[in-house]
Amino acid sequence: MDVLTVLPSDFGYVIFTYLYSWIMLAYLAVKVGGGRKKYNVKYPTMYSDKEQVFNCIQRAHQNTLEVYPQWLLFQTIAALVYPLSASVLGAIWVTSRFSYAWGYYTGDPAKRMNGAYGYIGFFGVILLSVSVALQLLGFF
Repeated sequence: MDVLTVLPSDFGYVIFTYLYSWIMLAYLAVKVGGGRKKYNVKYPTMYSDKEQVFNCIQRAHQNTLEVYPQWLLFQTIAALVYPLSASVLGAIWVTSRFSYAWGYYTGDPAKRMNGAYGYIGFFGVILLSVSVALQLLGFF
């Protein structure tokens, strides 16, 4: 069985969303590396006792990594049935992580909420995943 015949034809958009998320993760990781140099925070130290801005840079990356596996799971489930909708919702979530990080990078943790619109994308793929589950169980 050929994977191209099994996946929805619009699944290519989902793959591009995954690639976009990879770019976002790489960007956040590079920012942490630059912050380590700038604020002289050596490995394996995760957080600085002196540099609040470095801690904000680190937390932006760490928080994204904490939620990323969940997003990937729901993104994939939703995309198997709703590839275009999942791609749009995924792009919203990924873009929000940039906004979240840029707000956090100011050193004022409250500004991380600039990325709060990402909940639209995150909860959107969760709701679509629930819809897929209900369809599989015969409720629709």
